[in-house]
Order: sequence, then C-alpha cells, then structure tokens
Amino acid sequence: MEILERKIPPVAVFIIFIVAMVKFDQSLLGFAAEFPLPWWGLAVSIVLSGVIGVAGVNEFRKAKTTVNPVKVDSASTVVDSGIFAYSRNPMYLALLILLVGIGYWQQNIICLLLPIGFVLYMNRFQIAPEERALEALFGVQYIDYKNRVRRWI
Repeated sequence: MEILERKIPPVAVFIIFIVAMVKFDQSLLGFAAEFPLPWWGLAVSIVLSGVIGVAGVNEFRKAKTTVNPVKVDSASTVVDSGIFAYSRNPMYLALLILLVGIGYWQQNIICLLLPIGFVLYMNRFQIAPEERALEALFGVQYIDYKNRVRRWI
C-alpha cells in the first residue's frame, strides 16, 4: 500500500471523511443519538480547530519552511516552537478536532466514530512516511524532536 503514502493531501482525506459522514448520517438513521448541545460542540470544535491549525501554519511560515505535506522533502528546518512544542502534527490534529465536532453535531454514533479511521489513515499513509522523510533529511535533530513531542497530543 505504499502507493498511497503521501499521495492524497490531508485536506482531501478530511473532505472524503466529511462526505462519508454526511452519507452515513443520511443512511444509518438507526445509529442516531441524543448528545447535549450539538451546536455548542460544533462551535467549540471549529474555534479550537481554527486556533490550532492557524498556530501550526504560522509557525511554519515564521520558520520559512514548506507547509505542503505532500512535498516534505523540501522542508528547510525542524519546527519545534510554538504549537509544535506540544504536537508534531497540529494541523492534522485541527482536522481531527473538526471531524469529531461534526460527528458530535450530526448526533450519529457512526459519524462520531469515523474520525478514528482518519487517525488510522493519517498515521499509516501520511505521518509515518513524513517522519521517515524528515528523519532522512534532518537525522538526529528530528529524532530528538520525535522523542520530546507526541505525534498528536
């Protein structure tokens, strides 16, 4: 399955999961649930996701390195400041938080569980290959960073 490694941009994967959530929500009505304050859950996830995602992009811009997750080989530095001191993948974390918020808002247990598939896909086909490329590019500096900071949170 190496053919999928770093081929589909994470935003496209995110959109695929949203489309799946909408389809499942419409067709699997038997999994409906009654979670409290669905609009608040969605609103909090949007705000939290936005703050985390923008913080990640800003740190990359400050470091003058690529934000493109498909072209990791063009990275110019290991970014370990700001939000990257807490998560190696804050932009992916932001997408995950938004998926969870959408699943909660949809009031459907299957839709709330779908973000687990997003994590599994991202770990296997995006993050692990990125980490291999960054280790090859930056060596001990990136390995030290990996040892200090968790992958998601």
